[in-house]
Amino acid sequence: GGYQSLVQAEGSQIPFTNGYFNSAVSNSVLEHIPDIDAILFETQRVLNPGAPFIFCVPNHQLLPELSIARLFDGIRIHKLANAYRNFFNRIARHYHADPPEIWEERLTRAGFQIERWWHYFSPQATAVMEWGHYFGLPSLVSRWLTGHWILVPERWNLGITYRLVKPYYDQDPVMDSGTYTFFITRRSE
Repeated sequence: GGYQSLVQAEGSQIPFTNGYFNSAVSNSVLEHIPDIDAILFETQRVLNPGAPFIFCVPNHQLLPELSIARLFDGIRIHKLANAYRNFFNRIARHYHADPPEIWEERLTRAGFQIERWWHYFSPQATAVMEWGHYFGLPSLVSRWLTGHWILVPERWNLGITYRLVKPYYDQDPVMDSGTYTFFITRRSE
């Protein structure tokens, strides 16, 4: 009941006319799409001139900040560190963890102007997210066995997790060391 309608479509073939929408939001999705340029051009097409396009993506600092890879680098096992980074990128299905300059080139080509951007998600928060992948494996087993990610989806059941991760997700932007970037852009007039 949260939507008036729901449409599923390829991101490069959105079934709406030119200038149909007054805004677009993407929350940590664009990094998972191989042909990102087609998506950006199509997003631009369906937005009104001047409409905002707001999104966030991991950036070029994500892989260097992975804690397990940093451990391997610290003990000078660089091949294993790089293998781990490749493994993590593969299981996260990332195609684009790029710096703002690369995003600016893409966005400009597609007809967007960046109003502002900032990094967020500190290296410490990145470690919590990284380890969350592994501590989440019991939920994967639960999903396979029962069809549900969380067996008891009640606030009390997630209380410990909430208290442990809140200090990391409730942080101020970290301009220099953040591993994710938040963009506010507009479709060019």
